[in-house]
Amino acid sequence: MHIRREQPADHDAVRSVHRAAFGRGAADRPDDVVEARLTDELREDVGFLPHLSLVAVEGGSVVGHVLATRGWLEPLGRPALGLGPLGVRPAGQGHGVGTALVHALLAVAEACEERVVALLGAPAYYRRFDFRPAAELGITAPVPAWGAHFQARLLTGAPVSGAFRYAAPFDRL
Repeated sequence: MHIRREQPADHDAVRSVHRAAFGRGAADRPDDVVEARLTDELREDVGFLPHLSLVAVEGGSVVGHVLATRGWLEPLGRPALGLGPLGVRPAGQGHGVGTALVHALLAVAEACEERVVALLGAPAYYRRFDFRPAAELGITAPVPAWGAHFQARLLTGAPVSGAFRYAAPFDRL
């Protein structure tokens, strides 16, 4: 398996990955999988950062995808990153594909001198990447009920704080 930047020719494969990873069964229509639709919308948003859209490729096929888009810490409008979605085909789940994608994304973000990455996800999973409840870092969630599931990780520079705001497509979920 190798990790590389997503290319336009990968869009259908990435959509398929998210549909497989997040589809809730045969009753779901493919266009109803939120993560697949969100990924498409994020690519069209001003917050899209092409260098932070990565795919995992194995045997010539895309088996996983991760994306981080421009977010903001308010009220000062400090740049931040919002990680997600992260999707892995069911056959690849539990085999390190997601872990490799997140490590690669964090490495690229840090090399680009991004300061902080935030996400909504399972604390038990993201703890391995040094994410912790965002509130511990002084970062408040867009939805307070998310609690400890809204997490953040500092990458470079001095600590930051504020109310996190995702790229606009997240507001339409």
